[in-house]
Amino acid sequence: MIENVEGAPPQSAMGGPLKYWAPPIIWMSAIFFFSTDIFSGENTGSLLRDVVGFIYPDVTQGAFDWIHFFIRKAGHFTVYAILALLLFRAFRSGAGARWRWRWALFSLLLAFLYALLDEYHQTFTLHRTGSFYDSLIDASGAVTTLVLFWFFRRKSKVR
Repeated sequence: MIENVEGAPPQSAMGGPLKYWAPPIIWMSAIFFFSTDIFSGENTGSLLRDVVGFIYPDVTQGAFDWIHFFIRKAGHFTVYAILALLLFRAFRSGAGARWRWRWALFSLLLAFLYALLDEYHQTFTLHRTGSFYDSLIDASGAVTTLVLFWFFRRKSKVR
């Protein structure tokens, strides 16, 4: 086995930073794709209408509009919750420590910045609009998941 100066085995290309940074970059690319007109409310609404209509054929338009709105906003929350965890993992990059506030702060700031850029990107699409409020929903997903991660990590450490 080849060893470097410190006595640790050398890292392969997939064992280095790419191993940790590829998942959030791929996830951010997916978010960018979800922000196109393909996933506009008009397009997702017709598909969701079929699903909801199959489950609950007598759904009113008002109830359906509320369901559609809730699912889209829950999607914002969830997508950025996942992004925050992936970013935290990337900032951690295999370090022995399980938690550093700096990693959480950088993860949150990067997720919020990307949320703002994502909403700005949507202003250039035909059937979507950018919304600062959606960025706040995105940030709340990131904050919530990092706080829960800290809480459960802390709780398991106490045991």
